[in-house]
Amino acid sequence: MTNSISDIHDADVMLVIGSNTTESHPVLSLQMKAGVRKNGAKLILIDPRKIELAQFAHLHLRHTPGTDVALINALAQVILAEGLHDQKFIDDRTEGFEAFCEAVRDWTPERAALITGVPAEDIRKAARLYGNAKSAAIFWAMGITQHTTGTDNVKSLANLALLTGNFGRPGTGTNPLRGQNNVQGACDMGGLPNVFPGYQSVIDDGCRRRFAEGWHVPYEKLSPNPGLTVTEIMDAALKGTVKGIFIMGENPMLSDPNLSHVEEALREVDFLAVQDIFLNETAEFADIILPAVSFAEKVGTVTNTERRVQLTRKALDPIGNAQADWEILIKLANSFGAGWHYENPAEIFDEMAKLTPQYQGMSHERLESGGIQWPCPSPDHPGTRILHTEKFTRGLGLFSPVDYIPPAEEPDEEYPLILSTGRVLFHWHGGTLTRRSPGLDELAPYPEVEIHPEDAAQLGIGDNDSVKVHSRRGVISARARLTDRSSPGIIFLTFHYAEAPANLLTSSAVDPIAKIPEYKVSAVRLEPGMDTDQE
Repeated sequence: MTNSISDIHDADVMLVIGSNTTESHPVLSLQMKAGVRKNGAKLILIDPRKIELAQFAHLHLRHTPGTDVALINALAQVILAEGLHDQKFIDDRTEGFEAFCEAVRDWTPERAALITGVPAEDIRKAARLYGNAKSAAIFWAMGITQHTTGTDNVKSLANLALLTGNFGRPGTGTNPLRGQNNVQGACDMGGLPNVFPGYQSVIDDGCRRRFAEGWHVPYEKLSPNPGLTVTEIMDAALKGTVKGIFIMGENPMLSDPNLSHVEEALREVDFLAVQDIFLNETAEFADIILPAVSFAEKVGTVTNTERRVQLTRKALDPIGNAQADWEILIKLANSFGAGWHYENPAEIFDEMAKLTPQYQGMSHERLESGGIQWPCPSPDHPGTRILHTEKFTRGLGLFSPVDYIPPAEEPDEEYPLILSTGRVLFHWHGGTLTRRSPGLDELAPYPEVEIHPEDAAQLGIGDNDSVKVHSRRGVISARARLTDRSSPGIIFLTFHYAEAPANLLTSSAVDPIAKIPEYKVSAVRLEPGMDTDQE
């Protein structure tokens, strides 16, 4: 997030797109609702489904999944046509404006309506509401990024904020709501295949030399070639170029797209190690399983969606042979002759901070008194609540012209419906933790597929019936839930249930830049299934 969660209360307008905030980020959603109820903020919701947050929205644009760029370009076109843009901000702090204007000139609301299914007048209302706000904040989640056009989707939202000068002030900004509680921290620390910690590029000679010196390894040992993403690793395993995989705290046999492809890849590798706190579906394929510990059994830090680094403290002793991840990794590295001698997580954090500019002013000792938002460049720096107050990381903010590209797989005669996947409040990702909680599993004990009553009537499907969902990649069974939360032609399915894995249906198609799979748009068909005794 460019801004802080508390900034929500400073926003005149909130634009929430591709985020079922109530169910995926429930605590943050309370802040949004309070902003509407107590502060009089206006909420623009852009989501194909009638999610709970729609009750608080002043405008709800229900677009067809995968048409985000067309809709956002049309919002920008109206803002420009009606003179609602911030010309001074554009002149002082951006570049590329002319090319952007040319790119969106023909994206009239009428044109976008034909693609998105959103009435042209509603597009105009949303553009005016956002464009007239003194302080407007944009929030999004995986409904924006999990597309083959995910990078373009994000760029188009950044264009909208640049166009209206909504950066660098309270209640503004572009604010991605991260998908896991420490995915921000993992990315910050180099959990991406093309960067070192601090988003320092592996292809940059200076970065490699800096890390070679800091890690006390020969410069030649640090490859200048970016690594593979998760989906690329599976492809490489099938080609025989990846021989072994080490998986930590992840369950690709439930969370990755096109699970038949994933299973084939995991069976193909010569060696698979899984490090986790439970035996999950992926561990069934493992040659070796290393028992890890939960957050309550180790010391470390987590970095949340607002860039706040927080210290976690050990509350319980590990059970049996389980060990903290850092202890396991040190033993493995030293078995290969690495010669690592870290005594505790605080020592590891100190090394990371020295090499990561955003973290240089932090330490475990300092974090004992509370979380700090990066960048924090020195020990006396208070942390940074709002980014880009005076300039952007690159200097001037860059407008990025983007055009609408359809999803990789669209409905057709054989597979006439769109499947979009997501979450429910009571479960988390593959359910490794939440489905082991009797209280939570009782609240959402079995998989349901949301179907609009019109579609169900055409297929002879009743509420609570068992149905089969087919795609080009597989078939699963689930219970039908007839509801107008999903629009006609669109069904919704969660991915928490191993007995009905939604990702058996999803496509391996990925965004060409970010390599994120298109979980939100797959072509499927429905048919009545056998009666189920699920209770």
